[in-house]
Amino acid sequence: MKIENAVVLVTGANRGIGLAFARELLARGARKVYAGARDPVTVIESGVQPLRLDVTKPDDVSAAAALASDVTLVINNAGIAQPGGFLAPDSEDVTRRIFETNFFAMLRLSKAFAPVLKANGGGALLNVLSVASWVNGGELAAYSASKSAAWSLTNALRNELAAQKTQVLALHMAYVDTDLTRGFDVPKTSPEQIVGRALDGLEAGLDEVLADELTLQVKRGMTAARPSYLPQGA
Repeated sequence: MKIENAVVLVTGANRGIGLAFARELLARGARKVYAGARDPVTVIESGVQPLRLDVTKPDDVSAAAALASDVTLVINNAGIAQPGGFLAPDSEDVTRRIFETNFFAMLRLSKAFAPVLKANGGGALLNVLSVASWVNGGELAAYSASKSAAWSLTNALRNELAAQKTQVLALHMAYVDTDLTRGFDVPKTSPEQIVGRALDGLEAGLDEVLADELTLQVKRGMTAARPSYLPQGA
């Protein structure tokens, strides 16, 4: 999938990783970038086309697919998180809310735009996942579970969309320096670095991008004698 002359939809494009995607796509020569956001007024980046898109609302998704019928690349970036474990009193409500954005909305967007991508030659889906797809320490329990589900969804879509020649790329990373991680005192990677690696991988035809060192370590540790998804000793 080549970025030059591509027509791209980025969900959650008004800030953070989504905004970094929009900027880098334009810099790499994308012909058009639809910047999806709940409130298009919040999209202030020059050169993009604001698009009203609350990914949790089926009507918004259907309208976006009808309007952006020239899209060749969909970046499923919109996501939310909330600290807390599964034994917290509100965990069921929190989990439902997070899954609605992080899993069901990704499914909804992918279904809606699959025919659009097919009509435009196949194109690509880029799904923003996380190192939390593979590990869940309980601090962000519902978020981690939603990303695990989104990883499985991504793997299924890759197989289901192969016949129409749609590339499906999974982007995994650890902590990125955005509003979502503001309260975490941990090493962070810049959104620009993550996005650059993701788009390099997309253009190279990869199925998966592991965008930072921690993610690489966790993935390598999945087959260790004591796998990285289990509690590790001191």
